[in-house]
Amino acid sequence: MKSIAAFATAFLSLLSPVAADTNVAGPSISKVVLPSTFKPPQVFKNNNLVHAISLEKNFAKESVNVVIENASGEPQDEYFLPFTGDQMERIGGIEVKDRKDAAVTGFAVEAVEFDPLSDTQYYRIHLPKPLQPKAQQTLGISYYYLKAYTPLPAAIEQTEKQYLVYPFSAYCQSAYPTLKQKTEVKFASSDIPDYTRIAGHGDVDEFPQKQGSKLVYGPFPEVPAGAVSPVKVRFEFTKPVTHVSALERDVEISHWGGNVAFEERYTLFNRGANLSALFNRVKWAQSQYFNPQSYALKEMKFQLDGGSKDAYFTDAIGNVSTSRFRTNRREASLEIKPRYPVFGGWKYPFTIGWNSDSKNYLKKKSGDGYLLKVPFLEGPKQAEGIEYEQIHLRILLPEGAENVKYYTSIPESSITESVVDQQKTYLDTIGRTVLTIKARNVPDDFRDRELYVSYDYSLLASLRKPLVIFSSVISVFVGTWLLSKVEVKFSTK
Repeated sequence: MKSIAAFATAFLSLLSPVAADTNVAGPSISKVVLPSTFKPPQVFKNNNLVHAISLEKNFAKESVNVVIENASGEPQDEYFLPFTGDQMERIGGIEVKDRKDAAVTGFAVEAVEFDPLSDTQYYRIHLPKPLQPKAQQTLGISYYYLKAYTPLPAAIEQTEKQYLVYPFSAYCQSAYPTLKQKTEVKFASSDIPDYTRIAGHGDVDEFPQKQGSKLVYGPFPEVPAGAVSPVKVRFEFTKPVTHVSALERDVEISHWGGNVAFEERYTLFNRGANLSALFNRVKWAQSQYFNPQSYALKEMKFQLDGGSKDAYFTDAIGNVSTSRFRTNRREASLEIKPRYPVFGGWKYPFTIGWNSDSKNYLKKKSGDGYLLKVPFLEGPKQAEGIEYEQIHLRILLPEGAENVKYYTSIPESSITESVVDQQKTYLDTIGRTVLTIKARNVPDDFRDRELYVSYDYSLLASLRKPLVIFSSVISVFVGTWLLSKVEVKFSTK
């Protein structure tokens, strides 16, 4: 309790100057507009770079561990990352840290816009403190690509293996010259039938070198800034390629009821290979007896917080009975099965919801202050992972809540908008305070990231609704009594 209060006090003190004017504080994307002729100044060089690509889930995760050196005669604090226009639309979750010193924080990442028609776009990394001439720093840069794969063949039989293709560059994209580098690609299976081969270096005649379920391109000698070497890999992926194009997540807080209500509305697709023939339910039923690997999505598991209750599962038709809910004080689990197996190219929109005691999420601070701590994302926990293209998160606070601030450890590069407005519901007068946060290109690797929301809720505001109800009831009784005193009979005179 004390640690949470101390954390809240720390981040609120940093955000309070912003909140005074806007009534909301939190991460935002800074877009810097530069001339169309802009090119990153060659003030850095990459002494050693290791580019790791993980294709083990249905999104691609890329990590770049690089030793940078200030090659100029002045201190520098801006490091640029180049991406193509297509990559900028699909990239998300960019995070930067110091690989040698975890205590170093404060890396800010922002998108740079200089020419919307250019195929080269940039993210700019602000170093916590300027790097002195000849000084070095080891950066760990990680990011994700959504809609990363293309099935090949595009259509297969119901029981066939699924293969996906991922294109990338054997040279890590960089705005600076790199003295030494290599690229490692990790797969979920060692079944990698096709991959691009390029000329080797030194004692190695040809790249890549295959090591079980991993391919290694390099090491390469000095590579100039902006150099690329396009390659492709084709690999087996027996899991569904689950893609959520839109997730609408509502968290409704009730002080009087002591309850927090969650509801999530999903628009889900399987981006895997399509069926080359009509779906055969008999074959599908037979296959369930020996449980083979299937690229169809047939079930999802939601790991909820302990004490969750009243879970429900509906879709466009209505309530879906193929679900199982278990709960206790320590944990809760909701297992659902769609009405039909979701094969490649198929869509399945559905809704789930549940309730929980507010004491599990809400803490009282000094005065009229409250601190809410909820997970930013609580999607299905699948071994193959799930990617979210758009997330629309709404925190519905009590009517009269004010001075709203928030903090989340979701990377700022994925947060696109945050706003506080009002929404009227039953028996409201001015409407409930609603914090809306929009995010894009978020993988479910961020399921454990928390959202902290701080707000003030006075005693007068908490009494507003019962006073309105009481006044309304009294008005009805008084009005009824007055009407009963009115003479409506006709006089004989």
